Amino acid sequence: MPELATTYSSVLTAWVVMALMYTVQAIVADLTAVRVKHTPGIAVASGHDDPLFRTARAQANTNENLPMFILITTAAMLLGHSVTMTVICTWVFIAGRAIHMVSYYADLRPLRSTGFVVGFVSMTVLAVSLAIDVFGLGR
Repeated sequence: MPELATTYSSVLTAWVVMALMYTVQAIVADLTAVRVKHTPGIAVASGHDDPLFRTARAQANTNENLPMFILITTAAMLLGHSVTMTVICTWVFIAGRAIHMVSYYADLRPLRSTGFVVGFVSMTVLAVSLAIDVFGLGR
């Protein structure tokens, strides 16, 4: 296992960065809720013009994308997929999520969508290249 951690240390570092980004999103959403005196447990149903809605949705969207990120990067590492491909796709995903998060807070809708697409496409590329590798489709 130490060899795996050494080989894919950049991917594991990206996991830590993703965890920190998620933590920041949770703190920002909670502080925003406290600031506006939002009752915990009640859904935020206002809309994109409301900062509380945007902070809650930014965190929720990250929550929705984490399983894909963890599953695909873990599979790539355990199956010995191309380190270069895995690292590039992982960090592009992180960049896309960072763009998504910041633009959601700032209510920059086209940029937010771009950040989402960048992250999603990076994981799709990694998944497809991994499938080609695993199933021997590139031979």
